[in-house]
Amino acid sequence: MVEGTRREFVASAGALTVVALAGCSDDDDPDPIDLIGRDAVDVAVGAGNGLEFDPAHVRVAVGTTVVWEWTGQGGGHDVKAVEGAFESELTDEAGHTFEYTFDELGRYEYVCTPHQTSGMVGSVEVVEGE
Repeated sequence: MVEGTRREFVASAGALTVVALAGCSDDDDPDPIDLIGRDAVDVAVGAGNGLEFDPAHVRVAVGTTVVWEWTGQGGGHDVKAVEGAFESELTDEAGHTFEYTFDELGRYEYVCTPHQTSGMVGSVEVVEGE
């Protein structure tokens, strides 16, 4: 036997939809960590619970190289630019690195393809240097 009424079910489903969409706004994007002035920036792949980039969002100057290094946690990961500028191989090897030098201004969003739906996303904002 099903408990509750159709109206209660619809109301609870609507509330769940609001909760699920609460984190989908562009206003929720975190501010990038300002790392302007560095020639190279390191980002851990598989940080935190194994399904994070750390730091996930950085701001760098034109000509900066970002080096992603795998922690070995969270299974196989890759680093893939959403717009296709760069793509690493898929691996779970701790210590594996992939690097890309950012020679053009812009915002480069990237994901771990297998864990994108788990929120494993990041970005590099490239600006003029000081």
